[in-house]
Amino acid sequence: MAAEPLKTLFYPFEAEALPLPGKGARVLFLGAEPGFRLPAGFEAALHLVQGFRPHFRALQASGHAVTPRAEGEGYDIALVLAGRHRGQNELRIAEAVERIAPGAPVVVAGSKDDGIDSLRKRIDALAPLAGHLPKHHGVAFWFRRAGTEAAATLRAGNPDLVVEGGFKTKPGMFSFDRIDAGSKLLAASLPDDLKGNVADFCAGWGYLAAEVLQRSQSLTALDLYEADFEALEAARVNVHGAIEPRFFWTDLLAEAVERRYDAIVMNPPFHSGRAAEPGIGAGMIRAASKALKPGGRLFMVANRQLPYEQVLSAAFSSHAEIARDGMFKVFSARR
Repeated sequence: MAAEPLKTLFYPFEAEALPLPGKGARVLFLGAEPGFRLPAGFEAALHLVQGFRPHFRALQASGHAVTPRAEGEGYDIALVLAGRHRGQNELRIAEAVERIAPGAPVVVAGSKDDGIDSLRKRIDALAPLAGHLPKHHGVAFWFRRAGTEAAATLRAGNPDLVVEGGFKTKPGMFSFDRIDAGSKLLAASLPDDLKGNVADFCAGWGYLAAEVLQRSQSLTALDLYEADFEALEAARVNVHGAIEPRFFWTDLLAEAVERRYDAIVMNPPFHSGRAAEPGIGAGMIRAASKALKPGGRLFMVANRQLPYEQVLSAAFSSHAEIARDGMFKVFSARR
């Protein structure tokens, strides 16, 4: 979670560089993450936007109004929490400009480690800044909407992409500018006899599911599970064939899977921010085991250094490494 940048974002209000919004004001908060604390006297109604399912659920559980995509217009203030993806940051700022009232401020904050200074300079060249403040190892800056030209420029500089194979993606998604090498190795290692009900856990924008649908002639169902709302929306465009896939915006580590499958394919994430978190993949393995029918098979790829063998042994009756290259290893496991 972005604990320090969240503090930075609200610092201009605490420092009285910006007036506190009172009751009746409407504030749009793009990229909102759990754990933020409003300054004393910040009484405006917050409309949070968060497409990452675990964050979405945590914000919702805290009683906030939150949607996976921005809705409405004419907001009095927009807040933008910047992350590591430059294109995603710029698109969020464009969205903020388009949805606030003329003359309303857009406040942006992020970590110095994630390039907030370069983002500040980029925006300053498009919409002159009204101010900026460093705090909590980050920087907050703000400007006022004078029109939508800046938003149009930012959107033009970050168009939807079409990667190898004709897959459509957007900045900010996992491996948005190319097919992930680990997913390619897994796809090449899949058997041609996948049949019955099949699921893609951590489906992203749909590459693996599309491969399964193209090569497997005996499917009765194909379900995609993904925590990134925008990636799942891209998968709806990218995955189509003889059967109609189903799409589930789900936190697989926290939300139960109701259906049971004959096979699951999976390229699980193993990072939380910059830090390696093998526990995420281990949790995904256990979730896959629970979602498989007796005798069902899991096919998954992982970085070579990640120690998933013990988790596979505990969760499955058998498992084997079926492929390997310089970066990745592919496992097959049977429940």
